[in-house]
Amino acid sequence: MGVPVPHDATVTAADIARLAAVGRAAVSNWRRRHDDFPQPVGGTAVSPTFSLADVEDWLRGQGKLADSPVRERVWQTLRAAAYGDVELADVLTFAGAFLLYLRADPGHWRGLAPAPDEKIAAALPGAVRAHTDLMPDGPPPDAVPLVRALSQLVDELGVAETFEFLRTRYLEHHSRRVYLTPEPVVRLMLGLGGPARTVLDPACGTGAYLGMANDLFKDVEELLGQEIDDTTARMSAIQLALHGAPAEIHPGDSLLADAFPGRTVDLVATNPPFNDRGWGYEELTGDPRWEYGLPPRMESELAWLQHGLAHVRPGGTVVILMPPAVANRRSGRRVRSELLRRGALRAVIGLPSGAVPNMAVALAVWVLRRPSPGDTPADDVLMVDTSADSETFPKVALDAWRRYTKGKGDGTDASVVVRIIDLLDDEVDLTPARYLPQRSAPASKGSFTAAQDLLLTKTAELRETTAELSALTQAEARDDVPMTTIGELAKAGVLQILRPPPRVRIGEGDVPVLTLEDVALGGAPAGTAAPDADHVPTTAGDIVVSLAARHPAARVMTGDGPVLGPGLALIRVEPARADPDFVAGWLLLGAQGARLRSSTSSARFDVRRARLPRLTLEEQTELGRAFRRLTDLESALRETYELGADVLRLGLEGLGAGTLRPSD
Repeated sequence: MGVPVPHDATVTAADIARLAAVGRAAVSNWRRRHDDFPQPVGGTAVSPTFSLADVEDWLRGQGKLADSPVRERVWQTLRAAAYGDVELADVLTFAGAFLLYLRADPGHWRGLAPAPDEKIAAALPGAVRAHTDLMPDGPPPDAVPLVRALSQLVDELGVAETFEFLRTRYLEHHSRRVYLTPEPVVRLMLGLGGPARTVLDPACGTGAYLGMANDLFKDVEELLGQEIDDTTARMSAIQLALHGAPAEIHPGDSLLADAFPGRTVDLVATNPPFNDRGWGYEELTGDPRWEYGLPPRMESELAWLQHGLAHVRPGGTVVILMPPAVANRRSGRRVRSELLRRGALRAVIGLPSGAVPNMAVALAVWVLRRPSPGDTPADDVLMVDTSADSETFPKVALDAWRRYTKGKGDGTDASVVVRIIDLLDDEVDLTPARYLPQRSAPASKGSFTAAQDLLLTKTAELRETTAELSALTQAEARDDVPMTTIGELAKAGVLQILRPPPRVRIGEGDVPVLTLEDVALGGAPAGTAAPDADHVPTTAGDIVVSLAARHPAARVMTGDGPVLGPGLALIRVEPARADPDFVAGWLLLGAQGARLRSSTSSARFDVRRARLPRLTLEEQTELGRAFRRLTDLESALRETYELGADVLRLGLEGLGAGTLRPSD
C-alpha cells in the first residue's frame, strides 16, 4: 500500500522539478506543451500549486518520475500537518520522537499499525512518551497519516536516515533562519581538539560539532550540548539519539542559565554567537567563570571562551570560532594578556575569507588548554594564517598544529611560533597575519596557470548561472496588482527601517563596518569603527540599501557581523510576512529609478517612498527567487571580470619577463 496523501497535499513547480530531477524551466514547458498536465488547485497565478497525487500520476505516465515519490509524499504530509497554531518545526520534532519510538519498539508499532486511525491516535502519545521525553506538548492534529507515511519511508531509508532527510529539507526551507557551520571547519576544529571521550558544545545549534564528534572519536562516552532555542535543541537531541550518540542536550542560555554547572569534559568545541550585547554583563559581573578577567560589555566572545575553559578538566582543550576583532580590540586586552601569561592560549588560526560563507569577515579558530596544577606555563603560541589556502586550509592548519605539539613548530610560509613575551605589548594583538612574513609571490608561470584555472572554473559556473535564467519566461504585463510603499509596510509592522548613527568614524577601532562601496561591489566590510552603543549591526536576512541615488544597490545579508556605515539604510523584514529577496529586488528597482531621475550627484534615494506590489508571501518568495537569480548573475559577472583581469595582467607580465612564451 502506498503512502497516503493528505487531502490538501500540494506541490509547487519547484517541488515538481525536484521530483523529476529537472530545472524549473522544464516544468514551465510541460505546462505549456501538454494539455493533460495537471491544472493548479491553489496558490496564485504567479506561484500556483498542484495536487501531489495528480502530479505523481502524470510524471509516472510520462516516465519522468526521478525522485522517490515516498520521500516527497512524506515531506508534503509533514507540511500539511503544520497549520493553524502548529509550527512546522513542532511537527518535525514530533516526527523525530515517533521515529525514536519506532527504533526502540518496532514490534509495538507493527501491532498497532493495522488498527483504525482513532485507536492509533489514542495510543500514540503514550507509546511515544514511553520511549522519549523529546516529544512536543502533543501530536499534531493530523498525526496518524504522518506516522503511517513515516513508517513507509523508514522501510526505504532507515530510521536515522528518514529523520536526516526531513531535517535537511527543513533546513533548506529555513536557510536564512538557521546558522550552519560548514563541515570542513567543524572537522578542523575537532581535529585540533581531539580525540576526546567527553565533548561539550554550549551553543550547539543543529548539533554539527556533537554529531561529527560521535563519528570521529571512537571512544566517545558523553556528548553534552545546550541550545538557546527549545525547538532546535529538541531537533538536535533527536538527531543524535537516532544515531545512537551518548548525547545529553538541554535548551537554554548557556551563559545565563548553564545546564551543566560543575561538570567538566575533555573538549569544548563551539561556534558561539558573536557581537551579542545581551549576553548578561550586568547579571554575571561576579561570576566565578571569569578566571581570566571580567569580559567587557561588548566582548561576548570572551565570555563564551571563559565559559568553555570553566568546563574543561585540567589539561582539557577548548576550540572556539572567533571573529577577527577579538584578537586586537583594546577592550579585551586585559583578558588576552591573562590568557597568555597563564599559558591557556595555545594557537590562533586565521581562516580564509568565505570558509564560513554566511559571515562577512574571515573568522579565526582559537585553541586553548586549561593548565593542570603544577604545569610550567607555556612560553609560546602558534600563529597560523590560512588566508591564501582556501581549498586546503584544514590540512595546512592541522599540519602546523601537529608539528607544534610535537615540538617541531619552527614555522612555514603559513605558520610561526611566537614567544609570549613578544605578544605582551601595549596592544596584545593576536592576529596571526601580523607575525607572519609576507608570502613571496609565486613564479609568473605558476601564477598565470593558477589564475587561468580559476577563470575557467568561474566561466563554467557563469554558464550554469546564466542557464538558470531560462526559468524566467515572457508573460503578459499585469496592471491589476495593488501597490504599496516601504513606508506603509513599516507602519504596518511588516518591516523596520534602521539608519546608522549620525557619525560613524571609519578607520577607528576594530568593529567591521559595511560601507556604501562594499554594498555596491558586493564585497566584505572594508572599514572599521570604534565600538558604539548606537551602531546598527546587520544580521542574516537584513536588506542593506544605498541612499545615494548615483549608486543604486540593495543587498540581502547572508550572515551576521558588520555594522551599518554612512549612506546606507537597513530594512529588516518580518519573515512570516515578507520575503527579503522580493523586497530587495523592488528596492533595487526603486534605487535605479532614483538614479535616472536625479539631477545632482548628491541626490538621495528615499527608501520609504519605494513602491512594491501587494502579494502573498508565497508569491513574494517566487519573485524573490527570480530577483536572487539576477543578483547572483551580477556577482558571477563581477567575479569573472576580476579573474579575467588577473589572467590578463599575469599574462602580460609573464610575456614581458620571458617566463611565458607561445607553445608550438
